[in-house]
Order: sequence, then structure tokens, then C-alpha cells
Amino acid sequence: MGIKQLSKVIADIAPGSIKQQEMKNYFGRTIAVDASMCLYQFLIAVRTEGSYQLTDDKGETTSHIIGMFYRTIRMMDNGLKPVYVFDGKPPTMKGGELAKRTEKREAAAKELQIAEEKGDAENIEKFSKRLVKVDKQHTEDVKRLLTLMGVPHVTAPCEAEAQCAELVKKGKCYGVGTEDMDALTFGTNKLVRHLTFSESRKIPIQEFDLDRILKESGLSMDKFIDLCIMLGCDYCDTIKGIGPKKALALIQDHQDIETILTKIDKEKYPPPADWPYKEARRLFKEPDVEDGDKIELKFNDPDEAGLIQYLCNEKNFAEERVKNGVKKILAAKSKSKQGRLDSFFKVLPSAAPSPKAKRKPDPKSKAKGSASKRGKR
Repeated sequence: MGIKQLSKVIADIAPGSIKQQEMKNYFGRTIAVDASMCLYQFLIAVRTEGSYQLTDDKGETTSHIIGMFYRTIRMMDNGLKPVYVFDGKPPTMKGGELAKRTEKREAAAKELQIAEEKGDAENIEKFSKRLVKVDKQHTEDVKRLLTLMGVPHVTAPCEAEAQCAELVKKGKCYGVGTEDMDALTFGTNKLVRHLTFSESRKIPIQEFDLDRILKESGLSMDKFIDLCIMLGCDYCDTIKGIGPKKALALIQDHQDIETILTKIDKEKYPPPADWPYKEARRLFKEPDVEDGDKIELKFNDPDEAGLIQYLCNEKNFAEERVKNGVKKILAAKSKSKQGRLDSFFKVLPSAAPSPKAKRKPDPKSKAKGSASKRGKR
């Protein structure tokens, strides 16, 4: 889920922090990509005409494998170097959010049954998508695929977005590729949205700059985190009756949640009972992550024989397409070795002369200038 309506709030208070980009602008950049988010997208988007997921001859789902294979190649073909980060064990505080998702899936299952009994194709598609869930097998399938492709992947101890942000903060990656805005709350300076969307959707990539957000909004990082908790995160509920505009105004006026709780009318705006906002704040500031300095991100050559065995012999992919994909990966690796221009050159500020240090005119140059003018006449 991320942070509710954070992108809209940022657009209002710090519009200069959002840029529209093209994938080619990330040539030579290493991006930490939220793998679970990608899998969910592919399981929903990569389907047959009957709105069913693609499967192999054993009836096992392959939508996530096909989506990850071709979308990763597309990114690499544009010079981008993806590093996929998988979720680990969810924090205990996320239990409430996970329970809500389970309830929604159960409700969707009932609606799907009704739609199937009526033969309502539109609602069959709608509710079948709501039942999509990334499971352990999906994750293991894609980890195997990425290893064969030579693309590095990391399994986080806890939240993938937090681990992605850690890789950015330690200089291992340029930014985080995810749709969840809480990567900013975890401290990544660059958040890249719509990176793994289908090219046919024509949705531009959005890049959010955390430094610009804080500068333009006048918020400190501590205030920004408290604002995100007020807006609504996965770890706890929000104060009833307080929307995005009110939450922002309260943070701007009172600086932190503790002060807000002493100032608001609790009859009108009742906070949740035993509201664990302090623990939510701690999880954003001190998440359970592996030290980015200890993580080695190594891109290897693709294992063509291994990919053919896995994708063609086991998953019924077309061999010619797989071989073409391998060629693109090798070409992309060769191209990426060129690096970015800004990795070779560093622009230094020009040293402007002091206003007090006035240069004396050179009599010789003045004479030359006069002679030059006489010659022109």
C-alpha cells in the first residue's frame, strides 16, 4: 500500500521534486527494484484473452516468469541495471494491514463466485485480479530466472522497500523502482515509479527527489515521517476525520504527532486506541535491513543453456525468443560498460574573482586593441 495519497501531497507542496523521465535517461544507472511489486503487476497484467494467467503444459502459472524476463530485458536494453529486492518476513506491526487484505480477498472470492454463476465477464476479470497473491513459489521461480539471466537479487530481512532504500543510502544504487511511496519514508533520495509498467500503456516514468521535497516543503525528515504516519501507512491506523490537507497543516503548525495530540479536539478527531505511532516512526527510521556496505551486487553473463532448459524445456517458452533475449542481454552488458558521462566528469563551481580584487588594465593589450581598431578602419 505504501503511504496514502503521498504523491498528491508532494505534487502540491513540492512540485519541483517530481520529474517525468524516459527509461533511456537511466542509462548506466543501477536501480533497486521492488521485486514483489513487479510480480504482482505481472500476475495481473500478463494474461490470456479469457483473463486467465498464462500457464505451462503442467498447468503451472508462468505469467510472472514471462513478465520478469521481458521487462528486465527491456530495462537492460535501455542501459539500466536492475537489482531486484525481495520481501523477507513482514514486521509484526504489519499484521493488521495483512489481515485487512485477507478480508478483502475473501470478499472478492464471494463476488467472483456470483459473477461466474451469472456469466458476468467484466466482474469475473475484476474480482479475479483482486484474488491475485504473490506466493513463495512465484518468488522462487523468479529468483531462479534472475540467476540464470545474470541479474543480481537480494532478499531483505523484512521490508523490500526499506532494503532498497538502504542500498541507495549506501551508494550501491541510484534510486528505488517501486509504486509504493514509503520508499521515500525509509529514506531513499530517488524514487522511480512506473518503471516496470508495460510500454504499451504510455505512462511516463515519475522520479521523486527526497532532498527537493524537504527543501521545497520546508519539512525536516522527522516531520516528513510523521506526516506519512498521519496520512496512513501499513503499520498503524490514522486519526479519524483527518485527511491529507488537515494532516499537512497540523504537521506544519505543531511539528510532531505528540504535540498534535495535545492540540486537537479528540471528540471531533479521535485517535486510534493505543495508537502505536512511535513504533511506526521507529520502523521507518531504523528498519530491519542488511547493511548495504556488506552487499555485493554483481552482474554476470547469462547462462543460455540454463535459460533454455528452464524456460523452453520446463516452461514451454519459444526457444528462438529466449535466444534473442540472451543476445539482447549480452548486447546491453557490453553497452553499459561505456558508463555515464557524469561518472567521468565532475562539474566544479567556477571561482568568481573577488569584487575587491580589480584587475589593472594591461597597457600592452590596450595598445594592441587600439592598433587593431586602426587597422580595421
